[in-house]
Amino acid sequence: MAIHGTLFEQFAENPTQDPFALQNKKLLKINMAYGQVWARTGSMVAYQGDVRFQNAGSGGLDKMLKSALTREGVDMMSCTGQGELFVADRASEIQVFYLENDMVSVNGANVLAFSGSIEWDIHRVQARGGMMAGGLYNVVLRGTGYVAVTTEGEPVVFDVASAPTYADAQAVVLWTSGVNMDIRVDTGGLKSMLRGGSGELVQMAFTGQGYVMVQPSESVVTGGGQAAGSSGGGLKGLLG
Repeated sequence: MAIHGTLFEQFAENPTQDPFALQNKKLLKINMAYGQVWARTGSMVAYQGDVRFQNAGSGGLDKMLKSALTREGVDMMSCTGQGELFVADRASEIQVFYLENDMVSVNGANVLAFSGSIEWDIHRVQARGGMMAGGLYNVVLRGTGYVAVTTEGEPVVFDVASAPTYADAQAVVLWTSGVNMDIRVDTGGLKSMLRGGSGELVQMAFTGQGYVMVQPSESVVTGGGQAAGSSGGGLKGLLG
């Protein structure tokens, strides 16, 4: 008896030994030989070897209090051991990058995994419009190591130094250090939405030196401080 066809060769495990590597666009392979990693709670889909998981919730009392107050953040689990760990989040596409003594501000809903060497916290985003709304909050990742975030579809990355950049508040995934963000409200206000306007009431305005990642979907709403009408963040207050 035998099984014929290319199925098992086509979808064989990626043989790379890199710390973070894409098995495919929607599945991340993590080599545990490089030490502890943090991954979104419940994101494990498979592992080989001896991998252990400890649910850290929102990451300690301080982060738990911030999550409760801001309704922004992400439940993480500590992953240690030896072998290969595979993580994913509802078949979203995965983007991987390496931080070298730098930082990014990420919507909590898009955080998938990062190296144990990366420090993370919930920070208030400084923006005039955000202050009007009672505050905007994001997950800030800082240090040196690998980061994996999820997007709905293939994102676009803008170099904001080339021109002032504006994006729908519900589509912004992250921005890098050196980028200044402010809130821009459609001058038509709610009337523009009710009377056949564009409906793009709340926008994010970016300037400075750095990059902004935007996904092709207006659905960054869960755990996303910048999402209009979301459960986490001040824009809901701005909209009333």
